[in-house]
Amino acid sequence: MTIKNIRFTENDIIGVDESGKEWKQSLLWYPALKNATTEQRNNYEVGFDGFHWRNVDEDVSFESFFYEDAEPTPLQRFFLTHKEIKVSEFAKMIGIDASLLRNYINGFKKPSKAREQTILAGIHRLASEYASASF
Repeated sequence: MTIKNIRFTENDIIGVDESGKEWKQSLLWYPALKNATTEQRNNYEVGFDGFHWRNVDEDVSFESFFYEDAEPTPLQRFFLTHKEIKVSEFAKMIGIDASLLRNYINGFKKPSKAREQTILAGIHRLASEYASASF
């Protein structure tokens, strides 16, 4: 199966295969495309294995439309939308390896339920600290 056409919505890139079926994936995986103008998004080249946007230096493979995790999990979505949180420092704060947390965020590994709860507790702790700040 190969993606023949693409289009964009506010939050997704939609790929259309040869049968007309649509496959979507979140633009959170592609920040350069998410922040690109319509003109920049429409200025792409089709290569052997996917699409390339030279003007924003982004690539999207054909196969990525068929990944099981084309949509970020809630944990991934949180960190992909909150770039102000330095992952290495947050990982240190909650007592896990920064590389492991990055692997969870990028989808290379899946956290256990217990590890997800540790991460969520850290997010809540950070939120509480922010909310209680006063000057």
